[in-house]
Amino acid sequence: MKKTLDFLAEHHDRYERELIDILKVPCISSNPEHNQDMRDMAELLKKEMRSIGMDEVKIIETDGHPVVYSEWLNAPGKPTLLIYGHYDVQPVDPVDLWDSPPFEPVIKNGKIYARGSADDKGQIYIHLKAIEAWLATQGSLPVNVKLVFEGEEEVGSTHLEAFINEYEEMLTADYVVISDTPMFREGVPGITYGLRGLAYLQVNMRGTSTDLHSGSFGGLVKNPINALVEILAQMKDEDGRILIPGFYEDVLPITENEHTKLKNLPFDPDEFASSIGAPALFGEAGYEYLERLWARPTFDINGIWGGFQGEGAKTVIPAEAHAKVSMRLVADQDPDDIAKKFTAYAKSLVPETMEVDIDAMHGGFGYVTDLDNPGLQAGVRALKRAFGKEVDFLREGGSIPIVKVFADIVKAPVLLMGYGLPDQNAHAPNENFSLYNFHKGIESIVYFFEEVGNLK
Repeated sequence: MKKTLDFLAEHHDRYERELIDILKVPCISSNPEHNQDMRDMAELLKKEMRSIGMDEVKIIETDGHPVVYSEWLNAPGKPTLLIYGHYDVQPVDPVDLWDSPPFEPVIKNGKIYARGSADDKGQIYIHLKAIEAWLATQGSLPVNVKLVFEGEEEVGSTHLEAFINEYEEMLTADYVVISDTPMFREGVPGITYGLRGLAYLQVNMRGTSTDLHSGSFGGLVKNPINALVEILAQMKDEDGRILIPGFYEDVLPITENEHTKLKNLPFDPDEFASSIGAPALFGEAGYEYLERLWARPTFDINGIWGGFQGEGAKTVIPAEAHAKVSMRLVADQDPDDIAKKFTAYAKSLVPETMEVDIDAMHGGFGYVTDLDNPGLQAGVRALKRAFGKEVDFLREGGSIPIVKVFADIVKAPVLLMGYGLPDQNAHAPNENFSLYNFHKGIESIVYFFEEVGNLK
């Protein structure tokens, strides 16, 4: 192992130069103007996989952007890791809020600033360099490894589920590993064991065939905006509890072990509120702050519109009103079931003076990994060895729908070993990635391969 760690130290600067090179590629999957950049990035990853010693390296076409796949399966009797990541990035707008051009990487204050640095090129590169170090110094890996890097995560992994189904046999593994999440705090490693799911809908309310003069018709015609806000106001009570019938039926509560670990994390509600410019925090009564943030479902109105919104005044009763709503879900809640329950409840509240149409736009399942899972515990030991600190156990309030897809189709636990930081600005201007975490991440994956290889 010393030989491998010495190799990491020797090539420290090269790793950073290579990271800079891949961050220069503007592979924005949502913009057709960057289709060639997406192809170029896939080719770069294919070349890199071959150069570090991976086998069966190939670009696999989908109905969208391609998947880059490779494998190293020369450790008979040892566990197999399926490592997933994505090489596409978010758009960069508004560009004028960046301190430096988003595809001209800049290193300052121990961080590298560029679009895709934390989400997710920097994190997938951690795995590539760990594999390189093992093969260059030991000639083999202590585990079997499969790499799957897609190009559509930032547009919802549109074609990945079909890919996983089509190549199910090729993707068999004992553990799925994803590095696309942040740590809770700087300098302390974290392992994410839970994600929330999502149900997202649009509500369209119509009262009349056209907008009406509020003087000529007010008092005799129901206003769709009034009706809509009255309905939405009945979705939650003053204590933050969601009132949709049956909403909590399948909620998986956290265990006492999880509760203890969440309470041990250093969370200051006043400091958190101040960091986002909020006078105070709010949430479902009876639950700890982090439990509300990570392990309880939510209901939010994401947008609402209708009627006159221009300069000045216009006394109008609008014909229509609209709202977009989302519900963050927890493990065992089915997004389709929740969408149906919301729709039924909302329609039951609609007055006879209104017509309503509700569209379920998209959704995804939440996911929880057992804290006693051997692969997760191997990750904990590896992170502790690399960072020299006890590991934070985290949940994530957001959603990565493909995690549950991997778990269900590959039938393997998913381990979320992320190396970003809370202030990494993923999806925002000045996205950045800690170089300390980058290098310690490589070291921790080197240890992780050894730890998993030792599992019985």
